[in-house]
Amino acid sequence: MSNPVLHLSGIEKTYNEGTPGEIRVLRGANLQIARGEVFALVAPSGSGKSTLLHIAGLLDTADAGQVAINGQDMGALSDRRRTAARRNEVGFIYQFHHLLPEFTAMENIVLPQLANGVGDKAARDHAMDLMARVGVDTRATHRPAELSGGEQQRVAFCRALANRPALLLADEPTGNLDPDTADTVFNALMELVRDTGLSALIATHNLELAARMDRTLRLDAGVIV
Repeated sequence: MSNPVLHLSGIEKTYNEGTPGEIRVLRGANLQIARGEVFALVAPSGSGKSTLLHIAGLLDTADAGQVAINGQDMGALSDRRRTAARRNEVGFIYQFHHLLPEFTAMENIVLPQLANGVGDKAARDHAMDLMARVGVDTRATHRPAELSGGEQQRVAFCRALANRPALLLADEPTGNLDPDTADTVFNALMELVRDTGLSALIATHNLELAARMDRTLRLDAGVIV
């Protein structure tokens, strides 16, 4: 595979290393995702999938191994450049929306763009375009508490894509929703991902949702199979 958007090689991670209770979570995990590919990551709770996503998204560091995004070795970068790469190259979605409660839906999507140097009008126009794609543009002026759970999560999707990342990482993005809402929200996410040509790694317990992606990966004993 040439120029993968995400390349993980030999990722190792141990917690409480050197103590009697140490936990070796990742044991040489390897992964490559090409541009436009959408992979499901299936694993039981406590298997290390969140740790893997955090390392891939530069929110945590591995004990050993390499993380490369768009061919750039992230471990070779300074802290400042890693922060810039995390802001510009990666979008992250969690099980809970984590929207800022005092801001409207639009403002939650505009703020990361302003922090990245985008002008106010361009940021608002882009936010409205993203919200229209997932059907929440009519809720732009509402604060999170005024939105349903499915609407909150769709706004969170838009915020993750606000700075036009190359890679989307999602950790159980529909896990906090009822089955019908989860299905609707997942369809909106997949449409948004396909429309923007993103590469994505989406952790889920839902095998039906996993089957809709390009490929399903399993994390078994700290290794991706």
